[in-house]
Amino acid sequence: MFWRMLRSALLRQTSRRMMIICTVALGACVATSMLSVMFDVGDKVNQELKAYGANIIVRPQGAAVVQDIYDFEEDPAQQVHLDEADLPAIKTIFWTYNIIDFNPELTAQAEVNTGNVSTRSKILGTWFNKHLALPDGSEVTTGLVNLRGWWTIEGTWPDDNDPSQAVVGAAFARDNHLSIGDQLTISANGKSLPLTVTGIVTSGGEEDSQVLAQIDSVQELIGHPDAVGEVEVSALTTPDNDLARKAAKNPKSLTIQEKETWYCTAYVSSIAYQIEEVIPGSTARAVRQVSESAGTILEKTQLLMVLVTILSMAGAALAIANLVTANVMERAQQIGLMKAVGARDGAVAGLLLTEIGVIGSLGGVIGWVAGLGLAQVIGQIVFSSFIAINPAVTGIVAALVLLVVLAGSIPALRFLLRLRPAEVLHGR
Repeated sequence: MFWRMLRSALLRQTSRRMMIICTVALGACVATSMLSVMFDVGDKVNQELKAYGANIIVRPQGAAVVQDIYDFEEDPAQQVHLDEADLPAIKTIFWTYNIIDFNPELTAQAEVNTGNVSTRSKILGTWFNKHLALPDGSEVTTGLVNLRGWWTIEGTWPDDNDPSQAVVGAAFARDNHLSIGDQLTISANGKSLPLTVTGIVTSGGEEDSQVLAQIDSVQELIGHPDAVGEVEVSALTTPDNDLARKAAKNPKSLTIQEKETWYCTAYVSSIAYQIEEVIPGSTARAVRQVSESAGTILEKTQLLMVLVTILSMAGAALAIANLVTANVMERAQQIGLMKAVGARDGAVAGLLLTEIGVIGSLGGVIGWVAGLGLAQVIGQIVFSSFIAINPAVTGIVAALVLLVVLAGSIPALRFLLRLRPAEVLHGR
């Protein structure tokens, strides 16, 4: 009898049932899309912030002390250096897949002769598009071009296999009347190197007044083969918490369990620590402006998505409450007759909840499927990539739909329990 009555109830008032299904589906769709994006937004935000440069700087220990304490740069010919041959090891740490790009830099002051004008300028040696064979047998291409994606260039970047090629900053090219294809000579420590300008770069920073050459050229100029002044690293990281901040101050202060958790989580301090382990004589420090910005933006973005989810489900609960209550009021005589012939309040309430549960489940499934599709649309529009489907979203949305359906049924249940058969059947 129960199932016959349930089937009869589901088949009546189809328009109202469809409105309830659409209401639940809409709330579930918003919740699914927002939660899917929220769980995947960390990597997306980090990828977007990668355009703003490195979030870890690796320096020789001695040079790091001098620069950090006195804000002073030593003469590149005299300061300590990292070894260029050690750099591929950066991609062998535990968080190797979180290392997006890295790029060595070596600077030197040199005389730059453009043929008609001779001026003293800073020469920046670097990788542009360096192809590396890693110790594990894999290969990677990294360098300045990937790391400074917001820079613009007129012409082409130098070929890393040709040390005679270089680019110049826009301000340097303007002041020295240089064009693409022009020749210049850099001289220091009694050595001179001819270079060909392949491009004019606009960075918006001090590089606009510099010459950017292959790192091999600057190493030869200062007489230190394989020398590297510092390495910029761009890594995908997890926002800092109390554990990460404690470890950043002193990793030795962590307990064994804390260190295990910290080491196996992609905090910027954990990645920096692991880089120090594989690069002899190095000190790795986070660029706080970038890493903290990533954490702040991520937290606010996730909070916004949680609020949108809560508001959408609250709106769905209110709409369901109105629709279900109106449905019960229209069926008051039927419910009164059921009570009059002996149906208990619990049985009638169970019938109503089962009916709304079936309708809500159908709406939830439709909304879940639509929400997964909407999440992909959001991912393509905002991040130009697909959103990963997280299995946890299904469970959370199912729980939210159940909660919303139950909350929306409360006013109708209160009306049902207060309903007196004698009054309803006599039209009062």
